[in-house]
Amino acid sequence: MIRERLGHPLSALFFAFLLTGPWVYIELTGGPSAYGLSHLGTVAVSGVAVLGASFLLAWGAETAEKDVPRAFAIAVLAVLAVAPEYAVDALYAWTAGANVGTPRGAEAANLAVANMTGANRILIGLGWSGIAIFTVYQAKRTRDPAVETRDGWLADRVHIDRSLALEIVFLLAATAYALAVPLGGGIGILDTVVLVGLYVVYIGVILRGDVEEHEEHVGVPAYLQEFARRHRVAITLFLFAFSGAMIYTAVHPFAHGLEELGQAAGVPPFFMIQWIAPLASESPELIVVAYLVNKARSTAGFNALISSKLNQWTLLIGTLAVVYSLAAGQVGTLPFDHKQSAEIWITAAQSFFAIAILTNFSISVREAVALLGLFVSQVAIEYAIIQTVADPARAEHLSILVLDGYTVVYLVLGAVLFVARRDELRGIVRTTATTIQDAFTASDPAVDQAD
Repeated sequence: MIRERLGHPLSALFFAFLLTGPWVYIELTGGPSAYGLSHLGTVAVSGVAVLGASFLLAWGAETAEKDVPRAFAIAVLAVLAVAPEYAVDALYAWTAGANVGTPRGAEAANLAVANMTGANRILIGLGWSGIAIFTVYQAKRTRDPAVETRDGWLADRVHIDRSLALEIVFLLAATAYALAVPLGGGIGILDTVVLVGLYVVYIGVILRGDVEEHEEHVGVPAYLQEFARRHRVAITLFLFAFSGAMIYTAVHPFAHGLEELGQAAGVPPFFMIQWIAPLASESPELIVVAYLVNKARSTAGFNALISSKLNQWTLLIGTLAVVYSLAAGQVGTLPFDHKQSAEIWITAAQSFFAIAILTNFSISVREAVALLGLFVSQVAIEYAIIQTVADPARAEHLSILVLDGYTVVYLVLGAVLFVARRDELRGIVRTTATTIQDAFTASDPAVDQAD
């Protein structure tokens, strides 16, 4: 990682921009094809640009914490970091809408759902679990106050911010609604209204929050926060805009290059679209969170991960029907087959289990390993089925059975945890209800502070 504490903060900023330089030059002078870059070369150059942009994005979000509520700064970071995932899904949804009633349209609609569910499951199965394990490991060096060492098998845990009660409740509401989405036979405008509406209300609540006394930063964020407010805001907006543009333009070639490399290695295209492409598009988010953990800011890191899950589980699903309808030229419902119904159910069930884990505002290494193990084993079994079962219809049938089986496991584990932690859940709901009421009934926070 870029060591901000070595040398002047401007050196770190210069180095991060330098990482994006080759990609900026290539993009402005014809793109990878103009230079005859191989897939491996494209992955290397675009991947380095994503790395540099991820640091710039993280620094922008940390700098913004001085001027806006921290939850809002993190929400902006989360949206920008996963913007490439929105673009990939929008492409498939648009193709489906432009080819309604054709095999190509049906395939594109299924790919849109597969890519969306893959991204959401990666965020929890690899993101939440991997970052929790990484945080505990790094705590030996960083002395992260959020990490608690406990006796017992894999009992060490990472505590998360109790202010995340708001995100947990909104995520639980979106998850409960998502369980019913497959019953409608597709993703329609009603789903858009409900899911996007949830996110709009959430943003409205956090925007009404006070600007907290920001944490003591070091390196680049500390340096930028010393600027006059008008200059600081301009720099922050530039960092957001530049890093967002870099991530948006570089992640697509990065993901495509990985897909081509994977297919050359014998990985089926559909499997690549569901798992490898989302893994590439989620990489900026994971890099940003790993950077925060490395600075002993695991609380902010988990805030970003949970905020990303919330916006993907609401905005990403909700906007698919809008893009589909625009391409179709009329209000429509993005269709999907039985296999994708099962994918949505297992994704919602995984989310249900993950939320249950967070109801005590912590995640232990044992719980992280459970999330990771369930995710990896399910993907591995499905891959084995694809590779070994020659008959496509039978392979799909077996795959659906696996998905349904894991869905039941996630739901049972989540229900057990919710029952065991029912008092914590009631407390979270009460806290969130109070937060929402205060946000929409209190006077302007700025006026209150002036008084």
